[in-house]
Amino acid sequence: MVVADSPCSDTGTILRVRGPLELTCRLDSTDALHTHKVISRTFQTLHSQVKSESCVLTVCDSPVIIWPNRGIHATPEEISPDTLCEDLHQWIQTDEQESAGKRSAKKKSKKSSAVNVINLRLMMEVTKTGPVSAPILSKTVQKSHFLSTTLPIDCVIRTTCNDTIKDAFERLLAALTHQLCEMEKVTLQHMKGTSLVKPEPLHFLLPEPKGLVTVVYPAGVPDSQLETQRKELHQQFELPDDWPFFRRANAYHFPNEPYKDGYLRNPHLFLTHPTLENGKVYLVQGIYSYHHYMQDHMDDNGWGCAYRSLQTICSWFQQQGYTERPVPTHKEIQQALVDVGDKQASFVGSRQWIGSIEVQAVLNQLLEVTSKIMFVSQGSELASKGRELANHFLTEGTPIMIGGGVLAHTILGVAWSETTGQIRYLILDPHYTGAEDLQVITDKGWCGWKGPEFWDQTAYYNLCLPQRPKII
Repeated sequence: MVVADSPCSDTGTILRVRGPLELTCRLDSTDALHTHKVISRTFQTLHSQVKSESCVLTVCDSPVIIWPNRGIHATPEEISPDTLCEDLHQWIQTDEQESAGKRSAKKKSKKSSAVNVINLRLMMEVTKTGPVSAPILSKTVQKSHFLSTTLPIDCVIRTTCNDTIKDAFERLLAALTHQLCEMEKVTLQHMKGTSLVKPEPLHFLLPEPKGLVTVVYPAGVPDSQLETQRKELHQQFELPDDWPFFRRANAYHFPNEPYKDGYLRNPHLFLTHPTLENGKVYLVQGIYSYHHYMQDHMDDNGWGCAYRSLQTICSWFQQQGYTERPVPTHKEIQQALVDVGDKQASFVGSRQWIGSIEVQAVLNQLLEVTSKIMFVSQGSELASKGRELANHFLTEGTPIMIGGGVLAHTILGVAWSETTGQIRYLILDPHYTGAEDLQVITDKGWCGWKGPEFWDQTAYYNLCLPQRPKII
């Protein structure tokens, strides 16, 4: 079910090859044993294609074509088996170069992304050189079953700065053949009669030194029915059983692919951490979406900050795989509070504020997530909560909603010194009303580090600290 790549490193390049392989076979009977044998033979044919000289890998957005089973034959001719993988970047045409009217991509900077990804397309040569014979057509009338599906090949490997094309493409072909084996297992395991379930490869980035791992799941089978497989994977990779590493929502998001919903993810990663004497930084663990005023065609300017903070928290639980429920709308949040008896029916559709206690109730009602509440009688006391906040991010790692007076914010982390007591808070501000402009959000402090003076020193605050469910 799984193939693990070599341990990740901070340098080097990800090679990712994708492409459809057509699985087609004819069944003379619907007997299960016969069906499995025919499908296995068909997979063996696909193995042979991948290992044949007809297998072609093209580098996307470039003129580079590589025949990996012909001694790494490639075009343009400057590319040889000893060419370094990272040198392929110079051939890739970027959007910036196209807009500038450049016809060659040889001046491409290699520092455009923290993680470099080279996308490749898997193809098969259909025609061959030499004389072509005339086709011969024959017609046979026979009753049989025909099975057909497209296998969505998606393989990745990590390379180092010293890896040559020859070394990397040998590993890539090994990953391709292994993925076909895993696809065959999943296809046969989840077949129902003559109905095929398409195998779905997903990539997961595990804690170091395990790195990038590819798992093949049956498409259409919900996560709730794959718990046994996930437990096996946790045992195989010696992972704790209180974090859902292998749920689909945790699939690795490649840095060169935009998120389809338009929300920014983890803007805090682009900030510089504050330096405190003997201080350490404790941060939210995982991925969240930044929710703020005026999104989703909803004018909540002046009253919806706690709703937006709650949406950010819900996005964290969704994107870590703890729930498949979409991030709730304002009305769904209000209806949840009515359902638990906290509000009257007239509350739905209103512009009434909510606070930390309501956030706790909604998380429990909609996501079955429990929360701890921290009460602070005045803002000046928050400076003494460094140990509790650090421990929360260390053990739970969830975003914290803090409400006080008429304002609500999201706390994503703390920088805290145990010896001096100095503290800084990483704040995600839901009061932002602009576009999803990362530079504006970070430069203007809508996501940024704040000192103790950020809080009203005399106002009370309630903090909602969501707790992670202990599930795989």
